[in-house]
Amino acid sequence: MGSKNKLKRFRENESFNNVVQPSREEIVDTQYSLKGNWNEQFFKNDNPIVLELGCGKGEYSVAMAKANPNKNFIGIDIKGARFWRGAKTAIEEEMHNVGFMRTQIELIDLIFAENEVDEIWITFPDPQIKYKRTKHRLTNSEFLKKYKQILKPEGLVNLKTDSEFMHGYTLGLLHGEGHEILHANHDVYKNVYSPKEVVGIQTFYEKQYLEQGKPITYIQFKIK
Repeated sequence: MGSKNKLKRFRENESFNNVVQPSREEIVDTQYSLKGNWNEQFFKNDNPIVLELGCGKGEYSVAMAKANPNKNFIGIDIKGARFWRGAKTAIEEEMHNVGFMRTQIELIDLIFAENEVDEIWITFPDPQIKYKRTKHRLTNSEFLKKYKQILKPEGLVNLKTDSEFMHGYTLGLLHGEGHEILHANHDVYKNVYSPKEVVGIQTFYEKQYLEQGKPITYIQFKIK
């Protein structure tokens, strides 16, 4: 994507009422204004909140929002030019239960209050395979602690990935730390019990992975 196109998208994002782009200072140095107030101020309803972390183009958030009108969805990514597409689609289709936030995922516990979130989806994250990159892996112990803090007691986390490494690493960690694994699957399209949210939505990249013959894996768990 050219820098001209990126700038155009950034400008358009600023005009979208379904996009929030706080500065790091707004989140870190003060009590962030939407923290604890997402239902009341952003969605203006009491429906459950579902996050998609590393939402890319926002396809998953938009598709889940269409399928679940009684839930609120927030796609989070640091790359606003990517989720511009999802935000624009949601506006064009007059969807009021999906929004997007441009920020770093490690700030998540400063953006949402305790028990504010019902469910988290992590879709096709970078597996950060190199050992030095472990701290950026979205299912490492530190991230799980942050998720636990913002999730309701029975809150769910879903990981969908084409990376066997990420799948195996996460399963091992969950077993080791004693979290509750509700669903674990090495190839969702070969399993008749795969939830409809898992097999019913395919992102642009997922279709590419499938064309390459890569199995798509899935884990659903509760953090204890």
